[in-house]
Amino acid sequence: MCPVMGTLSSDIDALVDEFDFLGDWEERYRYLIELGQALPAFPEDERTEDTKVKGCVSQVWVVIEPDEGRLTLRGDSDAHIVKGLVALMDRLYSGRTPDEALSIDPKEVLGRIGLSEHLSPQRSNGLASMVKRIRAEAEALKA
Repeated sequence: MCPVMGTLSSDIDALVDEFDFLGDWEERYRYLIELGQALPAFPEDERTEDTKVKGCVSQVWVVIEPDEGRLTLRGDSDAHIVKGLVALMDRLYSGRTPDEALSIDPKEVLGRIGLSEHLSPQRSNGLASMVKRIRAEAEALKA
């Protein structure tokens, strides 16, 4: 989805700046939902048990594929905020090498955005499952 990006730290700083620009958490949630709405359509034939993220209360599907040595992430969810989280993971991980992807500390990034303290325990668990899946795919691509 995302083209090859700049340096990891500058991309994370840019993402943090986008959220810092927004005022309260209602605006930030709206922005997260807009990020999810901007995702390309996810094909129905890819909504399978293999692409489904286990551990999420919502329905979440993620496909991670190699593209010239870099990760490409595609996904979808039936819940607006979770779909926004999928878009956020796309911003963090797509276009990264497996080593870059494995160096990302999503808890630190979400902490800088202030998102970690505003997610329900169910969404936090689902996000952790999504990150675990992405990291496993990055490890497999690295091998």
